[in-house]
Amino acid sequence: MKAALRIAGVFLLILSFTSISKAAQTMNTQTLNAKQQAMVAIAAFSANGDLEKLKPALNEGLDTGLTINEIKEILVQLYAYAGFPRSLNALETFMAVVKERRAKGVADETGKEPGPLPTDKSSLEFGTDNQTRVVGRPVSGAIFEFAPAIDRFLKAHLFGDIFQRDNLDWQSRELATIAALACISGLNPQLRAHFGIGMNTGLTPAQLEAVVAVLSDRVGAEVGANAGEVLKTVLNARNN
Repeated sequence: MKAALRIAGVFLLILSFTSISKAAQTMNTQTLNAKQQAMVAIAAFSANGDLEKLKPALNEGLDTGLTINEIKEILVQLYAYAGFPRSLNALETFMAVVKERRAKGVADETGKEPGPLPTDKSSLEFGTDNQTRVVGRPVSGAIFEFAPAIDRFLKAHLFGDIFQRDNLDWQSRELATIAALACISGLNPQLRAHFGIGMNTGLTPAQLEAVVAVLSDRVGAEVGANAGEVLKTVLNARNN
């Protein structure tokens, strides 16, 4: 009888810890709204090339109220981080999803197109301004002296031509970027940088912890654990 009671007690303790863990994860993800959680999942599956999981994530994103153009913008931007092949595959999948939904009579909102780019400055000039704002300081370094072309492309194209497009805000762009980088092995230095950039755009530590929770839940425990460790180093450095 005593042995049975001890086993029952251990079982209840495990259930208790499981409930606490699930409650904590729910609390974490609630710091991101449904649209933002969908953005994280869409970017993650686009970056790791898991098109089977991307398709329901795209449907979920549209169901939460993301517009077609907002999702397209996420997938277009991701080519700068995950490469053209992954971006193109994701766009092909999204095109099929939109077509299927329209055939079923679902009228998804198209959303706004990006406005015109500035005409009083070059892409390099306003891209340099944008990069300085999101990073928090002018960006320089030995790698850019070694390969000046990559410095120009980052400033003029990524932070200029892409980040200047105003149909997706910078916080959303960073959520997508962080999710993508977290799902590609070997990119912890870039992930660390973009956790910091995300906070510079106004994302809170709680929201970034929620990104980690979504990645753990939707992509896998290993991906989430790695992203969590990287975030911890960023937050510790900021606190110190």
